[in-house]
Amino acid sequence: MEEDEYRSTYDAVNQRRCIFEKAINARHVGCTQMHRFYLADREGVGCQSEDANRRCIALLERMRRDARFALQLTHIGGPLPHNKEIRVQVGGLLGIQTLVQPERAGARKVENAFDTLNRAEQRFGSIDAIPFNEVMKDIKQFQGRSRRRGFKK
Repeated sequence: MEEDEYRSTYDAVNQRRCIFEKAINARHVGCTQMHRFYLADREGVGCQSEDANRRCIALLERMRRDARFALQLTHIGGPLPHNKEIRVQVGGLLGIQTLVQPERAGARKVENAFDTLNRAEQRFGSIDAIPFNEVMKDIKQFQGRSRRRGFKK
């Protein structure tokens, strides 16, 4: 399947794309509002809730904006390169999870992003009130999987 055709079909099949799709497909994040689907041997993730999707988009935009320093970038104008995007998504959600569920500090996975966001909004009142200076530590520290090494000759 040609990439343009794939993108067009993907957008038709998945009208409410999960903004944390990379983190979910990397198996670092789960969510009760997600639904998985398969298209041309690839896995996609959509969101079942328009409200949850809107809130997650706002959260990720805030995390990207605040992560500039931690990622050593001067400007972020949209999605980041894959590795940095994973650091923001997974590290950010792990940091928020630690704030609202201290017993999960040190966890390598967020079991339910929707629940984590709900708990954060209940505790801090809004997304903007979350102490992102604390969350940035987790973004900076998070390391995805290491690079695969090629075969030695």
